[in-house]
This record gives sequence, structure tokens and C-alpha cells, in this order.
Amino acid sequence: MQSELPDEVQLGILNEQYPCRELQIRQLAYLLHVRSIVFPLRLVAKLKKPILPIPSILVIYGLEATGKSSIVKDVLDTIGTPHAIIKSQECITVRHMLERAVAACADVVVASSEDAFDRLTYGRCENISVLVVQLQRLLQGTGRFILVFDGIDRQREAPPTLLPALARMGEIIPNLSIALIVTAPRPRFLHSTGIPHIHFTPYTRDQSLTILSARPRSIFEDNSPSPSSGYTDLQAAEDSAWVWTRFCSVVWDSLARGAARDLVSFRSVAHKLWKPFVAPIVEGLYGTRDFSRLMVKKRGLFQSEVVLVDGVVPKDVVEGSRTALRISHDLPYYSKYLLCAAYLASYNPARQDPIFFMKASEKKRRKKGGGTTVGRVAKHRKIQRHLLGPQVFVMERMLAIFHAILPHTIIPTADIQTQIATLASLRLLVRTSTAADVLEAQTKWRVNVGGEYIHQLARSVCFEIENHLAE
Repeated sequence: MQSELPDEVQLGILNEQYPCRELQIRQLAYLLHVRSIVFPLRLVAKLKKPILPIPSILVIYGLEATGKSSIVKDVLDTIGTPHAIIKSQECITVRHMLERAVAACADVVVASSEDAFDRLTYGRCENISVLVVQLQRLLQGTGRFILVFDGIDRQREAPPTLLPALARMGEIIPNLSIALIVTAPRPRFLHSTGIPHIHFTPYTRDQSLTILSARPRSIFEDNSPSPSSGYTDLQAAEDSAWVWTRFCSVVWDSLARGAARDLVSFRSVAHKLWKPFVAPIVEGLYGTRDFSRLMVKKRGLFQSEVVLVDGVVPKDVVEGSRTALRISHDLPYYSKYLLCAAYLASYNPARQDPIFFMKASEKKRRKKGGGTTVGRVAKHRKIQRHLLGPQVFVMERMLAIFHAILPHTIIPTADIQTQIATLASLRLLVRTSTAADVLEAQTKWRVNVGGEYIHQLARSVCFEIENHLAE
């Protein structure tokens, strides 16, 4: 029984390190020939059938962030079988991957052998056939060797015969076993049957909460003051675990269930929201057990999706731009184009409207002298138009510009007139004439917004207003 103890202890350590993965660890241990973990030695002698040998090919598959690569590496390190792991994401081409495989196997053989070894003869590996020859020479006279290809299904420039060829290398080299770590294998992607597969299932809600609850974050981090002088570290750890467990459950139900289902994304979202969530506790406004009241106060954290989007722009810059555009983003889609059309009507002379807004070909706009009037500035004008202030325009002209700059054609309806009246009530458009009907075609108006505002407004609807402004 003492001979079985080290393997059982090692298996228990792996189970503690990777919770909710006991089945996959035991399957790997069995297929990698650590039989004393699965079958105690006293039971092996009673088995009538011999234990199967290590398979020549093993497929380990599962979605991202399910622990495939880490668990395979730690299991191989634990059992002590000579192995090499090749990460395909670090290889530019297939030849690069094959040469790294030969180099990694050579490093393991050199470390375990005392004989002289010439590495120069193993430098080149152009294709899979050369890889088989190189590994036959390297592993001749050695024990069992396991070669792992991590993420081989995402290898760049991989030919369709790469995976079936790797799967048959174990048939040519008796003491070599190949392990392929993939995300979602296609049916019969190795063109062979009877290949053992180990599935790393996605973590469920209870499993994700169990993993995150194993290492709770502290409420009073960064040397934050404790609530009272008699508040011990043991009480702080107990309260932190109590709040953290319930907090993770709320994060999963509100955000992670639909947008951050893998464990890495779930952990990232929880860590981003933790400090803002417990800030009232640190400030002394709430106690460590007032979770319901804290949820009511901080419910806005779980209603926003900002934490789900990663970016490189500082948060204060993003908040500043959002504050500047808050009013413009509240406007309807066509109201933004109406305001852009009003700005163009106020700052462009009416005689240049055919130049900027006519959808005819360039040939029809050429003059008899051979020149064009696009971009022409009068010689006597020395002051730019945007410095002269907004000019008066009629409603009919603004609507014509509106239909010209719209990316698609719409039918004039009463809804457009209603939006113009709304812009007037918001004082974004100012009426300068005293007509009886404010929406009459010849009613005169003036825009009441600045250039910076209108540029941000046009950018929000992907409209290049600079290309339609006169100089």
C-alpha cells in the first residue's frame, strides 16, 4: 500500500490545483500508463486481461479556457515521462513547427543521456517525412516518449494531410506517443477510428463559482483601514469570502452568463467590478453583511456592459468623449442628418450647392474654359466662412441638402417635419422669419450649434462633413 501512496498523493494535489477536473485528470493518468492510480497493485494481479498499453495517438479537445494545456503539462510533469510540448501559436509555418519539435525532443534526450550528442545533424526538418526519420534516430534505444502538439488545429499554413500524418507516427516509431490538443475536432479528422478522446467540458455555473470562490479577494485591499481596531484578519478573511461568493453569483447571473461564459472572462469581469462594488464598505457606509443594501446601491455596475469590452484607451478619455457627445447621441438618426444639413446651409453659399451636393458626373460640371469650380475661393474674400457666423437659409434648401447627404433615399413624411420642429424646440435651429407656418418651404432659419459639436455629431453617423464645407 505504501507503493501506491505517492501516486495517490500526486493525484490529490492535481485535483486540488484544478478543481472540477477529477475525471479528466484520472483519464489522462490511465491513458498515460500510471496504472497504480486507477488500479491499485493488489487489483492488477487479479485482472484476467492485461492492461492496455499507452496509445500511439491521443486527442484532447475542448473549448477555450477549460484547462487542457495546463492540466496536460502538469500531469506529464507529475508522472515523470519524458515529453515535449510544441505550441502551434508560436510557430509561423509548418516547417517552423517541425523543427521546433525536433529541437524540443533533442533537448529532452540530451538532458537524460550522458553520451555525446551532435545537435547539428538534427537542425533541418523540411517535412513530416524528415520528422519521422529524425525522431527515429533520436528516440532509438530510449523509453516511452510523449510528443504534445498544443493547438495544432490552428496551425498556420497547415496542409490537409498534416494531422493524419502525425496520427500515424506512433505506428512507425514504437516508443513514441502523439497527443493532439484541439478545440473542436471534426468527425474523422484523423482519417482513422478507435482513437481515444478526452473531452474537457465547459465549466458550468456551479463549477465556475466553486473555482472562483476558492480564492476570494479581500475587501480591505491596498492597506485600506479596517472597520475597527478589534477587527482581526480571520474575521476579515471570513467576511471577504462571504461577500465574494455572493458577488460572483450576481456577476454570473447578470453579465457572465450571456457574454463571458468561459472562466477567464468571468474572472476578469469579477475582478474589474470588485473594487467599485466594495467601495462603500471600505468607506464605512455599509457593513460587510449588508449585501442586499449594497446590491441596491451598486446595481448600475451590473446593468452596464462597459466591463465586457477591453480597450487601450484610458477610461478618463473615454468618459470625456462620452460626456461631450451625450447630447448628440440622444438625437434620432435623421435629426442628426437634419442638423448637419442645417449647418451646411448656414456656412455654405447657396451658389455652391450644385458643386457639393449635385450627384452628376464630373464632366457635366466642367466649364467651357476647361476648369472646374470645385474648391475655388474668391480672391476678394480673406476671412474664412466659419468665422463669419451662421447665415440665414430657407427650409426648402435645407431639405434639399438633407436628401443629398443621406446615404439612402427616403420618402418625405410628416415624421421629418416633426423632427425639425423638435430641433427648433431644443433651440438647435432658430427661426429668423415671421411666417405664419413655421414649417413653410420659404421660412428662414439659422443653425445654433458650433463647429466642434457638429463635427462630433457627423462622426457619430459616419458622415464626412469636412468634404462638403466651403473654404
